[in-house]
Amino acid sequence: MESPNGVARDACERALARTADAAARSTMITVTHERARREADRSGGRRRDDALFGPLDGVPVVWKDLFDVAGTVTTCGSASLADDPPARADSALVRRCASLGMVTVGKTNLSEFAFSGLGINRRFGTPVNPVDPALVPGGSSSGSAVAVALGIAPFAIGTDTSGSVRVPAAFSGCVGYRASRFRYGEHDFRPLSPTLDSVGLLARSVADVRLLDRLLVGRDGRVPAVRRAVVPSGEWLDDCTPAVRSSFDSAVETLRAGGADVTVEHVESMTRAQELLDAHGTIVGADAYATYGALLSTSANIEPATARRLARNADVAQSVRPVRSAMAPLRARFAAELAGAVLLCPTVRHEPPRIDDLLASDEVYDACNASTLRTTMVLSYLGACGLTLPMPGPMGLLVSAPDGDDDVVLAAAAEMERLTRYPSASAARPADAWPS
Repeated sequence: MESPNGVARDACERALARTADAAARSTMITVTHERARREADRSGGRRRDDALFGPLDGVPVVWKDLFDVAGTVTTCGSASLADDPPARADSALVRRCASLGMVTVGKTNLSEFAFSGLGINRRFGTPVNPVDPALVPGGSSSGSAVAVALGIAPFAIGTDTSGSVRVPAAFSGCVGYRASRFRYGEHDFRPLSPTLDSVGLLARSVADVRLLDRLLVGRDGRVPAVRRAVVPSGEWLDDCTPAVRSSFDSAVETLRAGGADVTVEHVESMTRAQELLDAHGTIVGADAYATYGALLSTSANIEPATARRLARNADVAQSVRPVRSAMAPLRARFAAELAGAVLLCPTVRHEPPRIDDLLASDEVYDACNASTLRTTMVLSYLGACGLTLPMPGPMGLLVSAPDGDDDVVLAAAAEMERLTRYPSASAARPADAWPS
């Protein structure tokens, strides 16, 4: 039975209560209790007046703590910024979601400065992977993925530079979508790599992602599902662990049985891009040092793993020039090679590692971080948008396409979700748990 305050307030209170659950430890950096209740009550008033802003009016949303939310500190997951003054205004995308009537519940935890694919955070705690607490949640949008998987909110907004939405979605068992850069307008979140940063959406299903995407884009971009997929040969499959390869092969056979045309092909643009990254370093590393490198000498509050990665990239700005100059032609070649098909591969080549194993060895930690991001990083460099679907493991089935082909990715992913029928970690939450 609906309470006097309305369904939006009820949904808000459920979300706020779940932020305090033991399982949600370290998922949130900031919970915006007053704002959430105020926005929920306004949504309730609109519902009573039959004046809802749209289908997501009253629905909770959480934000990676790179986005400014007025009155809260934007920590970027770092103790070095925890005492900064609160933001004076919302980021543009926060305002956009507020204009849809969505209810901001708070700011989610992340890898420090968004500069890791593992999701470990020594300052604010590591969000607990809902699949297995011993495992990393994936990063850098760790808290965002866990918040969706735990049912704190049906939507989380993160950022994805080298895999920061796709990886935690795969490791935590939800759907994660990296949109093409600037699909939702100019970026005003805290950057890691202005060259490659993009917005990412996390949700329980492709349908949910498509709904929020449609509202943010302002048009219905539905297109017929592409039935042709290219699986890249080479290290993208050969380096997978047996469990990941088996799960992926099973998914491919299921898709073929459902009528999809899936072929394994050499994708030269991916091979060449990876060779350049291996030889010269990454744009992300160079940009990250340019953004945060000065903190190595001015702040003692940077995590050791972050400091190691920043220091390792101190001289990459010069060496990475060939990588930058080759980016545009390789992106064009990538689009030509796919020729309208989507790319299909495992999101990560291995299962989520154990946290204790990583903390016991700097060498293992750094090597695992690099291997975790190896596939998604090269696709980001090639400008790909992409959506990861949950597979048992937990693992991810990654559907990608060239820059700007977001509607193609979303349509193909929806069809693949229907055929594979793998439940997300949050599938136990009833579909009517939020206002609709």
